[in-house]
Amino acid sequence: MALALAATLPVEIHFAMTGELTYPGKWYAPLGMAGSRWLLKRFSKIYGFTSMPPMPPRPKDVAARARSVREYLSYARTYPQAVLGMAPEGGDNPPTGALARPSPGAGRFVLLLAEQGFPVLPVGAYEEAGEFYLRFGSVYRLQVPRGLGPDENDRAASQTVMSAIAAQLPPRLRGFFGY
Repeated sequence: MALALAATLPVEIHFAMTGELTYPGKWYAPLGMAGSRWLLKRFSKIYGFTSMPPMPPRPKDVAARARSVREYLSYARTYPQAVLGMAPEGGDNPPTGALARPSPGAGRFVLLLAEQGFPVLPVGAYEEAGEFYLRFGSVYRLQVPRGLGPDENDRAASQTVMSAIAAQLPPRLRGFFGY
């Protein structure tokens, strides 16, 4: 998806991307994880994206995730006109390819960027009949109702962002955000 967006949009995009593929339940997971860490670390240096520990979060990655989030937010503050890219749900989608719920904190992360003035452009990426599609929604300013606590802010922001992404996908891929 990141390569397709970078090739389609006429601007440079600073992505937050995984720094490791996990291959859950696969016999080759340990080798694949080590190889992907090595390869993705080099890609992040070459292509300038912010590397994040894999999703869902693992207890051993708490400090690294916090560093990555601070690095991404620092980039956003330093370059307020930047175009930022991320997949808020992170991780691998279910075998159906449908959208998964983001991990706790993802909505709060996007909300921090929105509070810095960054708009949201929802993009749906999917394959159908052997072809790859990118479908763009309308740009909007993320807002959540006032007076919510941190967890409610997180859920409201996640729901808003993921629903906008789901609207760009065929119904079979909308997952928890189908309507």
